Amino acid sequence: IERAKALGEYLAEIHKEKKDQPDLYIRKVRDLIGHGECIMGIIDGYPLNYEFCPNELFCEIEKLCVDWRWKLKQYSHRLCREHGDFHPWNIKFREGTDFSTFDRSRGEYGEAADDVATLSINYILFSILRYGKLDGPFKQLHDTFMGTYLDRTKDTEIFDVIQPFYAFRGLVIASPEWYPNHPKDIRRKLFNFIRNILATERVEIDEINRYLE
Repeated sequence: IERAKALGEYLAEIHKEKKDQPDLYIRKVRDLIGHGECIMGIIDGYPLNYEFCPNELFCEIEKLCVDWRWKLKQYSHRLCREHGDFHPWNIKFREGTDFSTFDRSRGEYGEAADDVATLSINYILFSILRYGKLDGPFKQLHDTFMGTYLDRTKDTEIFDVIQPFYAFRGLVIASPEWYPNHPKDIRRKLFNFIRNILATERVEIDEINRYLE
């Protein structure tokens, strides 16, 4: 719990540094959608007519993501310092809450929702692997991380923009290339989450389990 809190505090601190450069924010969002290492590139790594996501659904996901690209153009005031790939394998804890981060390879500035989605979706993943939903100790970790971050930043606007970042990370953790051993029901829940989150105008953080169904 203390480590989840420390991670929320860390992101809140680095995200305080803002940058007034709308063209950079727009480019970062464009990269999120169209870059070879992001949404469209990850989709191209899936087999054609994939069992859990046929071509038509991938097409729908891409179209929704383009809609989000145009929506996010109006949020360039949110450009801030970020980590850019804030998943558990780029975080190394030593004793207690002392940790280091690695691999800030995606650039120094971006959207805060990128970091928040990247870490929080891993609490969701490990929870559904164990409980079939966000529940138990993983829900405690998720809620502690999110609660700490929101307490520090007061950034409720994040729930208007986080959807395509959740979709990107959802596509990564649902991928048979990166996660070949997921049971069928887990992969199905992840694709439910991707589709439902992209169709949601504003994310309700207490409704994560509804997005999985």
